[in-house]
Amino acid sequence: MEERILSGIRPSSRLHIGNYLGAIKQWIELQHRARCFFMIADLHAITTPYEPAELQQAIRDVALDYLAAGLDHHKVTLFVQSHVPEHVELAWLFSTLVPVGELHRMTQFKEKSTKASLANLGLLAYPVLMAADILIYQAHEVPVGEDQTQHVELARVIARKFNAKYGQVFPEPKTILSGGKRIMSLSDPSKKMSKTDGGGIQLDDSPEVIKKKVMKAVTATKGGEGNAGVMNLFTLLKEFSDPTTYRQFLNAEETGTIKYAELKAQLADDIARHFAAFREKRKALAGNHRYLEEILSAGAEEARATAKKTLDQAKQLMGLA
Repeated sequence: MEERILSGIRPSSRLHIGNYLGAIKQWIELQHRARCFFMIADLHAITTPYEPAELQQAIRDVALDYLAAGLDHHKVTLFVQSHVPEHVELAWLFSTLVPVGELHRMTQFKEKSTKASLANLGLLAYPVLMAADILIYQAHEVPVGEDQTQHVELARVIARKFNAKYGQVFPEPKTILSGGKRIMSLSDPSKKMSKTDGGGIQLDDSPEVIKKKVMKAVTATKGGEGNAGVMNLFTLLKEFSDPTTYRQFLNAEETGTIKYAELKAQLADDIARHFAAFREKRKALAGNHRYLEEILSAGAEEARATAKKTLDQAKQLMGLA
């Protein structure tokens, strides 16, 4: 069987450089060695508060970011999660295999459900739907961040339980962790950069906006976050600047002669330069709405063809077909 990979990002807001370094950059490399399914996880997005009127635009924005960053829709299957209803049906079948207590122990549920308004059934069942996302394509590998490894492990447990109870259908997927370091917020380096964080750099930010954000980045605070802020800047410098520039600033940091304003200015220029082609491509794609819709429609059709085969096989073994 061909090697398959599944991953996705929630369209909760515009993507930032942390998403790029932590996920999309890796996806671009993976698309050349395996059959890849990359989704826009809109069903997962609605498990936490969101604006319905803004969701469709958010979905289009993520699709544009995927394509402009370098995902080739001729090589990968690019689709919107809700356009493939088989995900939800398989998730319901899987829900009969998972004890509720196991879901309550999920780290992300415990963190996000601290507010009573967020403690909904969808958030609790989030990992089961994620397992269905993965297993319906019989994926062998799942590129995720460290905060999602527990969910991939649950997918492995569900695959094992289903295969033992009903018959062999699902491979046990392995986690592919990003090789890059976690990117922290520029304004609060104690927190990971997020799509809703004011300390994040969006992929299509203009050079002027990038410079403004980077120049405001934390480098020293009374609370001791300065070291974390400086480390974050050096992480970004290593990713976006040439090795000589990185070593020069690192040496200046070690000798105590560094000027952070110069580091920030250099970093801002290098980030802006890195995404110059991205900005141009995204702008061109954004002007052709029909083309984008055709790509997503074709991706959903291709994804459904694969998903249906898996779902039909599972239902037959469970006595539902």
